[in-house]
Amino acid sequence: MRELTPDTITDAVLDQMATTPDPRMREVMASAVKHLHAFARDVNLTPAEWIKGIEFMTAVGKICTPARQECILLSDTLGLSALVNGLHDNTAVEEGTHTSLLGPFYRETTPKLAAGSQIAGTVKPGSECVLYGRVSDVKGKPLANATVSIWQTGADGLYDIQENAASVDYRGVFTTDADGIYMLRTVKPIGYSIPMDGPVGAMVRAQARHGMRPAHIHSLVGAPGYRELVTALYLRDDPHLEDDVVFGSSGDLAVDIKPNDPACPIKGLPSIRFDMRLSRESAVDKISGRVGADPSAILKPAAGAGNGHSPASAPVAS
Repeated sequence: MRELTPDTITDAVLDQMATTPDPRMREVMASAVKHLHAFARDVNLTPAEWIKGIEFMTAVGKICTPARQECILLSDTLGLSALVNGLHDNTAVEEGTHTSLLGPFYRETTPKLAAGSQIAGTVKPGSECVLYGRVSDVKGKPLANATVSIWQTGADGLYDIQENAASVDYRGVFTTDADGIYMLRTVKPIGYSIPMDGPVGAMVRAQARHGMRPAHIHSLVGAPGYRELVTALYLRDDPHLEDDVVFGSSGDLAVDIKPNDPACPIKGLPSIRFDMRLSRESAVDKISGRVGADPSAILKPAAGAGNGHSPASAPVAS
């Protein structure tokens, strides 16, 4: 029997996992083990520190509910979501609108609304504005009947799902017209802090980070034959546009609220125009998934769970 040492343990683990039938799982897990072991050696990780890490990861998992996804929040604040998102962007067959993070507050069950509808249940005087734009392909051809899902925080800086998991507010799904135009009424978004009452918030505070996100509005856009677009618009004048705690903002997604835009389809209100270009769909898009999910969907049992089997086609990550 060979003696396992800090110098030989990595190869022993890799040898034992070499029988993994799924080639992609074998590749991903082998790389994960190599990097995890290298990390432990690099910092000379102590048993006490490793236990603290396990306690932290346990706490992150325990706080997750159908309305709160602390694991996604952790991924976001470590920049991992942005990295995976960028790697996914590199597989596109052509360059469309810059993507952004789906975030931990997306919901599949969002009401379909008529063009021009107000998505906010409560509108304070002076806060209302129009959001509109054109959805097209990368060459500028308008895409009719594309779906545009919109969601944002309320005036208090919280998403509906944070205040009441059963409520639906500041959300809506719209359909583009024959010219690819979508339009809706909403309220001016405000910058806000990520949830700081959990283990991820404690980590952010310990790192002396501010925990703030710049004011933004999320969108998820889809049309048959095109890659699904997950993106967001960010207000250009927000002080945290440059240091977003989840690394989701970018200059080409920054917009201004115009008080008197002659092109606005709903007159008499300030407006934001945000045009979006979709890339053509490729074979990769059918299997790669998006970076993020509805929190309630993540807690559903995975296919094959509980029977000791995992389907070969199941992705390692989504």
